[in-house]
Amino acid sequence: MYAVIKTGGKQYRVSQGDILRVEKLIGNVGDTVKLDEVLLLGGDSIKIGAPLVQGAQVEAKITAQGRGEKIIVFKFRRRKNYRRKTGHRQPVTTLHITSIKG
Repeated sequence: MYAVIKTGGKQYRVSQGDILRVEKLIGNVGDTVKLDEVLLLGGDSIKIGAPLVQGAQVEAKITAQGRGEKIIVFKFRRRKNYRRKTGHRQPVTTLHITSIKG
């Protein structure tokens, strides 16, 4: 069985046992998180939400809180002696999918 969930403005296809890196969620390492925004449940029969599947839920365990890889933001204007270089690291949460209920 698999599910398509929405969190942090993005959609993910998950199955039980998957490890997933998403936008930062509130919680400590070891906490259980319930993701209620389930867009689709797949497996033997497919349930498609309009826009969400009623009563469906994905449970996950937080395994790590951290920051993603650095991206470089470089602004440049030719012939104007204008250069700006900054970096950014987005906070991320690593989840381990424990169950899919629907």
